[in-house]
Amino acid sequence: MARYTGPVCKLCRREGVKLFLKGEKCLTNCTLERRNTRPGQHGGSRQRKLSGYGAQLREKQKIRRTYGVLERQFRRHYNEALRRPGRTGENLLQILEMRLDNLVYRLGFADSRAQARQLVSHGHFEVNGRKTDIPSFVAKPGDVITVRERSKSLEYFKTRALQLSQKAVPGWLSLDIANMSGRVLSLPSRTDLELPFEEQMVVEYYQVR
Repeated sequence: MARYTGPVCKLCRREGVKLFLKGEKCLTNCTLERRNTRPGQHGGSRQRKLSGYGAQLREKQKIRRTYGVLERQFRRHYNEALRRPGRTGENLLQILEMRLDNLVYRLGFADSRAQARQLVSHGHFEVNGRKTDIPSFVAKPGDVITVRERSKSLEYFKTRALQLSQKAVPGWLSLDIANMSGRVLSLPSRTDLELPFEEQMVVEYYQVR
């Protein structure tokens, strides 16, 4: 499975905003706050004003990097969003939020989406009682994500269970700490997500290509 393995702080510096790719570590030890320049030899030079296409590209890259999705998979998610009724940009965010790795992160079982992706790939979760180790699996309302019984005895999940009461879970999800499981109550609305993205620019980016 292809994935980005380079330094993630460079991605935040490139986009000029916190993408929270390291989870809570980004709140206390953020490279962007110490070095708010683009990476590379000419990162400190004055940046030219972006064209319309450049702004659309940067917005697409910001969303793609936040969710840890490579280009080909991101395009597949966009095509699926295009087929669904409603606003394509909002559909795209819903699909990304309903990915299994993102749900594991949102439920508090991991500190970052990258960590959640690793936990899913290692087979620690079930969806509706069936082992699912595909991070890109897209869940539906009503689906239940559970830590596998054999994984609950691991030290990581024992510690995580003690921390879950301090985690805030979005209103479109529910968390059962005792059973180490979560349920998808509904698709998230755009107001539920509170994400600093302009997803319509992504739609415009793909429309002109």
